[in-house]
Amino acid sequence: MDRLIDDFGRNLNYVRISVTDRCNYRCKYCMPAEGVEFLEHSEIMRYEEISFLCRVLWELGVRKVRFTGGEPLVRRDLVSFLKELNGEFPEMKTALTTNGSMLGQYAEELAEANLHSLNISLDTLDPVKFADVTRLGNIENVISGIRAAVRAGIRNIKLNTVLIRGFNDGEIGDLMAFAKREKVLLRLIEFMPLEDDVWNEDAFISGEEILKMLPEGDSWQAEKPDSAQAGPAKYYRNEKTGDSIGIITAVSNHFCKYCNRLRVSATGKLRTCLFAPVEIPMRPLILNEDSEGLKELILDSIKNKPRCWSDVRAGHQHMSGIGG
Repeated sequence: MDRLIDDFGRNLNYVRISVTDRCNYRCKYCMPAEGVEFLEHSEIMRYEEISFLCRVLWELGVRKVRFTGGEPLVRRDLVSFLKELNGEFPEMKTALTTNGSMLGQYAEELAEANLHSLNISLDTLDPVKFADVTRLGNIENVISGIRAAVRAGIRNIKLNTVLIRGFNDGEIGDLMAFAKREKVLLRLIEFMPLEDDVWNEDAFISGEEILKMLPEGDSWQAEKPDSAQAGPAKYYRNEKTGDSIGIITAVSNHFCKYCNRLRVSATGKLRTCLFAPVEIPMRPLILNEDSEGLKELILDSIKNKPRCWSDVRAGHQHMSGIGG
């Protein structure tokens, strides 16, 4: 069986697939308030196409697929698709990244679909700030959604918080207390310079500074790599309380050396790096169900996966169109 090993020896066994570019929010660091031209339905991969792609990826050694957006739950019948996919590939780890606003409606069905993990974006607990940063959001929907997901028994729930100086850097303690109370894991993420028009260097807080900002800062010790959860986060455990927290240092201390992922847009284009300026169209091969041709294209494309995102950073691009 072919394996997705790039020129730097990285085993690419994790793929993020965007199922839509649409979202019910307009988060300031993700997309503009207006003027976004969304894709036509005909431009987006059908579920049958995504299933075919996942079969090919499985044969290439991919063992985890995360579905993103936009907001993936705005796409009709997503949960039914996940259930069918997990039935076909019971050993494939399927994951979802969501803003949490629709979890109250879908949490039980997602649990029944055997979802392996769930990431929920939550940048503030302040209702006014939340409405401001999301432009359309109601934080009560997200909080009730988080609780619904926990009640439903969904595994591996993580809260992702992008820390922005002057916006939510004073809420770390409150966010940690909330995560502990709700029995989910909090991850604090460095503000990334994805879009030049919203990037503000003064708003950036490094992982090193974040660690110092944690309550009882001297009590946090890095977990050993073999005991920490897989992924880009570095996990810390408080020796006094036993609490754990993740910090993702995508900018100050990037994790590119250990990157194991590829990204696929809702239109079926392969991106070997979040910041790569080139996307490789796969949909013609997917539509023709040309599995061998698709394998060859993917294997050839990963030869151009960059060593590090800083080597290839493209300028202006919206996160909603990439899929995170």
